[in-house]
Amino acid sequence: MRFDDRDHAAVMLARALAHYRGQHPLVLGLPRGGVPMARIIADALDGDVDVVFVRKLRMPGQPELAIGALDESGAVIKGRYWDYAPVDYVDQELRHQREIISGRRRRYTRGQPPIDTAGRLVILVDDGVATGSSMVSAARAIRQRKPAKVVIAVAVAPPESIATIEDDADDVVCLYSPEEFYAVGQFFDDFSEVSDDAVIVALTRTPAGR
Repeated sequence: MRFDDRDHAAVMLARALAHYRGQHPLVLGLPRGGVPMARIIADALDGDVDVVFVRKLRMPGQPELAIGALDESGAVIKGRYWDYAPVDYVDQELRHQREIISGRRRRYTRGQPPIDTAGRLVILVDDGVATGSSMVSAARAIRQRKPAKVVIAVAVAPPESIATIEDDADDVVCLYSPEEFYAVGQFFDDFSEVSDDAVIVALTRTPAGR
């Protein structure tokens, strides 16, 4: 399976999540790629949209490989490659990613706090999952805010990563889970970087009819 772009994947995910329409879900996108997708899904399901801030902690010399993840509260999820990174490097990477999260909160939402998830059906959205550490971090952060249900929705992820995230969700919707997986972008014809401006537009645009 291939996707034209993130919008295409989001439309397909919205169809797969159609049974949640009428439950006024809160759809949270992981920045940056997941946020415009979350907007499309929220509009289709008559839900609200917001952003959940998590950052991948990168392997030194291999920035696409995650050693773990950091959420907005400061909680750290250690991944399977955590012990391969030097301690000094990890400390520096944590500081760097905390600064990015803080800056994006100010930039994307003008410092507004996140929408309250208590008692809500929450759908976490991203274009794909590689190791699963960022999505696990996001799901655990949301669990602390007492939602009624947590659903994870992604376009593509390898089977082992689906197994990793299943324990932290009530439901996982993944459109394609290939055994041969190298990177999320290999399954998209257009996997262009999502700009900060595109994220801001996705979070601030009012859907037609509201």
